[in-house]
Amino acid sequence: MSTRTLAVVSAGLSVPSSTRLLADRLTTATVAALRERGEDATVEVVELREHARDVADAFVTGFPDAALRAAVETVTGADAVIAVTPVFTASYSGLFKSFVDVLEEDALTGTPVLLAATAGTARHSLVLEHAMRPLFAHLRAVTVPTAVFAASEDWAGGDGTSAELSRRITRAAGELADVVTGRPASARPADPFADVPSFEQLLRGEA
Repeated sequence: MSTRTLAVVSAGLSVPSSTRLLADRLTTATVAALRERGEDATVEVVELREHARDVADAFVTGFPDAALRAAVETVTGADAVIAVTPVFTASYSGLFKSFVDVLEEDALTGTPVLLAATAGTARHSLVLEHAMRPLFAHLRAVTVPTAVFAASEDWAGGDGTSAELSRRITRAAGELADVVTGRPASARPADPFADVPSFEQLLRGEA
C-alpha cells in the first residue's frame, strides 16, 4: 500500500465555518475512497485565513514569506488537492483567488483537484462551473467531473448533512480517488532556495 498526499485548501473566514466543515467531509470521504482502492493517505490542511496577511505581503514584496511558502509547497507538492471556498458576490472569495495568484502558473499542471464551495442559498451553485472550474482549467489542473456545493439547507440532515449532499460528497471523493490511483505518487518538488546562503554566511564570506 502506497501513501498519497492530499492537500486541503479551505478559504473559510470564521471559526468554525461551513467551508471548513465541507472540506473535512470531503477529506474523510476521499481518504476512505483511497483506502478502498488500496492506497493510504496523508492529509495536510491549508487554512487560508491563517495566511491572509502573508498573502497580502507577497503581493507587495513579490515573495512569499516562510509560512506562506510552506503552504504553497504543501499544495503544489500534493498528489491531489481539495479546494473549498465560500461564495462572495457571485464568485470565489478574494482570499481564495489571491492565494491562487501566488502560485506559479504551472504549479498545478496535471494535479487532480476536487472543487467545492459553500453559500447561504443554492442559487450560488453555478459559481463552481462559471468561476472555479475555468480558474483551474487555466492552471491546467485536472478537475474531477463532480464539484460539490453546499448551501445552508444542506446541513439539515440527521448526521449534519442532507442525503443529497452526502451522495455528492461520496461521488466526488470516488472520482478523485480514481484519478489519484491511476498515476504514480508525486515526489516533493525541490526547494529552489535550499542552497541559497543566509545573509550571515554572505557576511562571513562562506557563500
